[in-house]
Amino acid sequence: MSDTSQVDFIGDIHGYADHLEKLLKLLQYDKINGAYKHPERMVLFVGDYIDRGADSPRVVNIVRNMVDAGSAVALCGNHEFNAICFNTMSKNGFIRPHLIKNFKQHSETLIQYLGKQSEYNDAIEWFKTLPLFIETKSFRAVHATWDNSSIKYLSTNLQQGTLSPEQYLEFSNEESQLFKAVEITCKGKEAQLPKGISFFDKDGTERYDIRLKWWQNPEGLTVKEMSVIENLELGNELFDAGNMDYYKENEKPVFFGHYWLKGKPKIFGDNICCLDFSVAKGGHLVAYRYSGEKKLSNQNLVYI
Repeated sequence: MSDTSQVDFIGDIHGYADHLEKLLKLLQYDKINGAYKHPERMVLFVGDYIDRGADSPRVVNIVRNMVDAGSAVALCGNHEFNAICFNTMSKNGFIRPHLIKNFKQHSETLIQYLGKQSEYNDAIEWFKTLPLFIETKSFRAVHATWDNSSIKYLSTNLQQGTLSPEQYLEFSNEESQLFKAVEITCKGKEAQLPKGISFFDKDGTERYDIRLKWWQNPEGLTVKEMSVIENLELGNELFDAGNMDYYKENEKPVFFGHYWLKGKPKIFGDNICCLDFSVAKGGHLVAYRYSGEKKLSNQNLVYI
C-alpha cells in the first residue's frame, strides 16, 4: 500500500458481518457501488475474517469488495492460512490434517458455504493473495507477531508477503525455516510450560505451552506475567527470556489481532495496539483510527 497516515485498523471479525457493517458505518464509511468507502481514509484489516460467526461468506465479500475498490488492504490471518492449508495437499496429505479438532475450528465456515462450492474455492484462492504483514514509513501491521528475524526472513523470501505454491509445500515441513517464520508471524510466539503444568484452551484442547506477550520486556517477569491468557494457574516461576527479542519502545507503531483479549479495549503501550477483543465470545469488534501519530492513544479506539 502507499504510505498513508489516514488508516482505520480493524481487528478479527470471525464471521460477524453485522458487527462489521455497524463498525464501518460508525467510522463513516458509506456503501458505494457495492463497496464501503470513506472520502479521506482507508481500512487495514489484520486478518481472521472467517470461522465461529454466523456469516463468514458475507464478511469475506465485504472485505474483498473494499480491497478491490481500493478502500482497504487485507492481511492474512491464521484462520485464512489454516483454511488454505486445509485445502492444499502435500506429499503426505493435506498440509492441515483433517483431524476432528481442525474440522471443528473450520466447521461454521464450511456449513455456511454449503451449496456454494465454487464460491468457497474462490475464497481460498483469494486468501492466497493476502500478505502476512505490511510495513510503511509510518507503521507496521501483522496478524499475530512482529518478530524482526521472522519478518526479515519472510521479506527476503516471499513475493509481496505471500507464499508461492512451492512454498506451501516447503511450509509443510515443520523443521523448515519457512514454517517457523510463518507460524510466529501468523500464530504467535510460544513458550513451553514447566513440566507437569498444562491448561485447556477455549476449544477444550489441552495446551502445554503459552502464547507470549512478545511486545513486553521479559526481564524479571514470571511465566504467568508473560502469558497472553490471564488468570492461568502457572505459579510464580520466572520466565526464561534467553535471547527473546521483544518489541522495543522506539520502534514504529504496530497493529495486530489474534489474542482474544477481554474487557474494555485499550492499547498496551505508546506503539502497541492489539485489536482482537473477542467479538466471537461476546466481546468487541475494534478499530483504531490512525492519523500518523507516533504515540498511540486509547482515545482513537472505536468499537461496538
